[in-house]
Amino acid sequence: MNKSELVEAIQKTLGKDATKRCAEDALSATLESIAKGVKKDGKVQLIGFGTFEVKKRAARMGRNPKTGEAMKIKASKTVGFKASSNLKGSL
Repeated sequence: MNKSELVEAIQKTLGKDATKRCAEDALSATLESIAKGVKKDGKVQLIGFGTFEVKKRAARMGRNPKTGEAMKIKASKTVGFKASSNLKGSL
């Protein structure tokens, strides 16, 4: 499912009176809120769906695929998602 298909699914769920624009705005607001929450608190937990959480990656040694030369990869942060047991069970 891509973003446009998700917008259509949200529109159907909201009913006949909802426009695609309304559904797209709802999706955008939700995604922005999750991003802000993860940035501010480091974690956003949606009961029954899952948890978005900041994960830290340590610095490590890697290899340049073209040359095979060893190189240092900096430490970084990323966002991880852990599905809830309800979501896992529905699959």
